[in-house]
Amino acid sequence: MNIAYLILGGNKGDKMQNLQSALRLIEVRVGEIQKKSGIYSTKAWGNLNQPDFINQVVCIETKLKAEELLNKLLNIEEELGRTRSEQKWMERTMDIDVLFYNSDIINTANLTIPHPYIKDRKFVLIPLVEIADDFIHPVLNKSIADLLNECEDNLEVIMVH
Repeated sequence: MNIAYLILGGNKGDKMQNLQSALRLIEVRVGEIQKKSGIYSTKAWGNLNQPDFINQVVCIETKLKAEELLNKLLNIEEELGRTRSEQKWMERTMDIDVLFYNSDIINTANLTIPHPYIKDRKFVLIPLVEIADDFIHPVLNKSIADLLNECEDNLEVIMVH
């Protein structure tokens, strides 16, 4: 079995319903959810002219290899109405990113694990600390709690549920 940490988020449509649907589909198609953070609201990151996001981090146990996991998650995003464009950081019904996969370091054309922006984003680190504060980032060799303490992102992250 493999342990993966995922962040789910969206800012388009019924955000809470989309999140719940994504969690159900992950349980059915990807693996058992072991831990869930609270649900947080934040302003958009990168492209600020759009609705606020809600985000949640989950820890799952999966039999899938990392590339298979990514493909299943992309299919779930698409099923929930996600359309990808060339422009980054746009509105979306659902975005699911793999933050960590075991303690593996993966760099392929389609997948970079650990996710390259973890250390820069409080909306990732705050819910991640909630469920994995002592997890050691395999590239930076620092705990998630330490990364949050060092993070310079000043975006407000508010727990909503």
